[in-house]
Amino acid sequence: MSEKQQKPKVPVVVSLISGGIAGGVEASLTYPFEFAKTRAQLRHEPGVPSPRNPFAVVLKTYQNEGLRALYKGCGALVVGSIAKDAVRFMSFDAIKNSFKDHETGALTPARNMLAGMSAGVVASIFAVTPTERVKTALIDDARGAKRYHSAGHAVRLILREDGPVGLYRGFAGTTLKQASATSFRMGSYNIIKDFQEARGIPQNTVANFVNGSIAGVITTLFTQPFDTVKTRSQASTVTTTAEAVKSILKDGGIAGFWRGTIMRLGRTVFSGGILFTTAEAVSKILTPMVGTVEDIQA
Repeated sequence: MSEKQQKPKVPVVVSLISGGIAGGVEASLTYPFEFAKTRAQLRHEPGVPSPRNPFAVVLKTYQNEGLRALYKGCGALVVGSIAKDAVRFMSFDAIKNSFKDHETGALTPARNMLAGMSAGVVASIFAVTPTERVKTALIDDARGAKRYHSAGHAVRLILREDGPVGLYRGFAGTTLKQASATSFRMGSYNIIKDFQEARGIPQNTVANFVNGSIAGVITTLFTQPFDTVKTRSQASTVTTTAEAVKSILKDGGIAGFWRGTIMRLGRTVFSGGILFTTAEAVSKILTPMVGTVEDIQA
């Protein structure tokens, strides 16, 4: 790769802000699908039918519990998504830059995937696990005991009853999911993007959205079992990762690990497109501004 073809490094602050904004927008617009998927993955009462069609779950919830029920736990997810994607984009770009060939600036597909995996672990530790725990507990609680009045109230009760470790229930499953999901999502998106750029295919809004959607589909199909384990272990009733795995096998066998796949696909097709399109758009706006500030300071 010639020097002309080398990509400029994305400033850390740009990755942080663009990732955070993209995460908040994506989570807000696609939350009903996340709600439906989480409901499908939680324990079900024997003999009570549970629809797997995401639109059926959304419609049934709306009819029985009202519109507000579809956004139960949304605040926690939006806050978590802002933090998660800010950390994820920032750490991915930082790790990716360190993995690049110093002479050519090239990044192999394997290193793209490894950078994504590393970024997923960082995001899980600092943002994802606590916010996913609160979101899942709120959704689970809303269909039964209704002990939690808000995300803040849920956090206080969890801390009071289970201590700080309560916010990290499902950490193993969440980290496995985040490491694999970020590896496939960020890695595959960048691999597709690099492939297109090498062949002169312009990167515009449509290309960003399509590439993000493809990355979302790939991510969902390969990481759904981790997501199901994570959801079970973060329910309102305290459950360890091992207990979550046993309960999934008991309820649905091996196929039970892919419960909620259709619902998650319904979300990730759009979320992947929204996430990367928004991040790329914000990055294009901020990069020249940051560059100007750095030039002035220099």
